[in-house]
Amino acid sequence: METARASRTAVLVCQGRAVADGRMAVGRFADPVAMRLLRDDERRAVEQARASDDPRDVRERLVVEMLRACAEGMVPRTVAIDDAIRGAANPQVVVLGAGLDSRPWRLAALRDAVTFAVDHPASQAEARERAADLTPVGRLGFVPVDLSTDDLGAALARAGHDPGAPTTWVWEGVVPYLTADDVRATVAAVAERSAPGGVLVVQYQTRSWTATAGRVLSRVVLRLTRSPDPLTGEPWRSLWSPAGMARLLAGHGFAVSTDDDLLTLAGRLGSPATRRGSLTSGRVAVATRP
Repeated sequence: METARASRTAVLVCQGRAVADGRMAVGRFADPVAMRLLRDDERRAVEQARASDDPRDVRERLVVEMLRACAEGMVPRTVAIDDAIRGAANPQVVVLGAGLDSRPWRLAALRDAVTFAVDHPASQAEARERAADLTPVGRLGFVPVDLSTDDLGAALARAGHDPGAPTTWVWEGVVPYLTADDVRATVAAVAERSAPGGVLVVQYQTRSWTATAGRVLSRVVLRLTRSPDPLTGEPWRSLWSPAGMARLLAGHGFAVSTDDDLLTLAGRLGSPATRRGSLTSGRVAVATRP
């Protein structure tokens, strides 16, 4: 990510959750907070994507299709991670690369926990501004960290994280944007502060020509239509196979209990899955610390 600006991907995924709220996997997925984290122009795009009629303007239609595709991916990965947090019921939750994650303000399972929202300083400053009028369900601490340069363990220690208490680590939508070395370093830092009973939930991307081609095509179309590109400056830097991710986590004391692609997860929820290629390449792994 470009270090001088907040993440635009965070806005896109928040819009995706807002599009899906009350429309997809009803009874299993809900995110009424997502819309409140968006600005007026971002909400307008969400409203267009939720409408039954498509906008006539070509550029607006492209944005609508992008948000609908994003929504299909947000539902299964959000539900899988929420379920892992509830199942672990740990007293500490660390959200790595929090972006505009709405869990601190909507997930009842965090009521008795302390949540540490870790993110790049620029992204976190914007997130705090957007959430200024929201009240967290439990204790919430903000931890500004650049995972590519800063010491994660030292930052968490300063914020009051207790390495002796079980922690649920949520690492959603960040891994592809880090280099492989940065991913390894982050897992090592997490392992150093993980007590027995800890859980690490990793959402990552596998290598997929379909998904890569789709990202390239989207950017070309947006450029040709002079539409803003939310992914500018945020390329994918590392892709992982399930076996590779399992080896990495096992090397640091985490045993993978489940690892499913988003298409499989969407099928279990009965959630829309028209973008099968991109859903197949996204995965959620849940690993435990014995």
